[in-house]
Amino acid sequence: MESAATRAVRGSKKRAAKAEHGTSVGLAFQQIRDLIVHGKLAPGSWIVESDLCEHLNMSRTPVRGALYLLHREGYVHEVRNGSKSRMVVAPLTKEDAGELYPMIGRIEGLAGRRTAALPLAERKELAGKLERINEELATIANDRSLGGPKIFDLDHEFHRLLIAAGAGPRLVALHRAIEPQTERYWRLYASSIIGELKTSVKEHEEIIAALLNGDPDRLERALCANWENGCTRLERVIEMFGERGSW
Repeated sequence: MESAATRAVRGSKKRAAKAEHGTSVGLAFQQIRDLIVHGKLAPGSWIVESDLCEHLNMSRTPVRGALYLLHREGYVHEVRNGSKSRMVVAPLTKEDAGELYPMIGRIEGLAGRRTAALPLAERKELAGKLERINEELATIANDRSLGGPKIFDLDHEFHRLLIAAGAGPRLVALHRAIEPQTERYWRLYASSIIGELKTSVKEHEEIIAALLNGDPDRLERALCANWENGCTRLERVIEMFGERGSW
């Protein structure tokens, strides 16, 4: 007859196995998402499970679990052909960008309202950091230098600072879920919108001014406008160069 101690040990091993499996799925999700976001898995390309397993040095079980989560969040799509189906990396399209950009703009706008309520000293300190970033972007815009990756990094840091200052845990979670999907567009198209970078710099100036004034309505509008106008600029680039991975 099995002792209580033996049952406890067996149960502990099962829980450990489940925890290890969950950790593997989370790790696979993060690594596959990074491959997609950085363009190493190109928009519209077929997902080959065996290749991913070999690349990640993982079994099929966590990789399939990760693909399920990626499908749920819109990073991969399922394409059916009769009774068979395959996963493909989600394409970059005007329609998709038109959904993502306003969403993240609203999230940052809500965070901005909270940021505008910070004490003046904290707002001034934050505004100083934002101004330095925006000055670097203005330099790139004026020099017309091809700083695609740097443009993304600077713009990403500008918005990250605002989120860090004002977003609560729920807004942070929502932002983290959506922001990497917009990053796919930025990384691919950033160098193509340098001609309109000055406009984005002006929009950032309005964000900073609203922050210094402690005006929540103005700051929310400025953040939403920056993302929505960015989407319009992106759509023009997509019209010029075409959607990536669209079938």
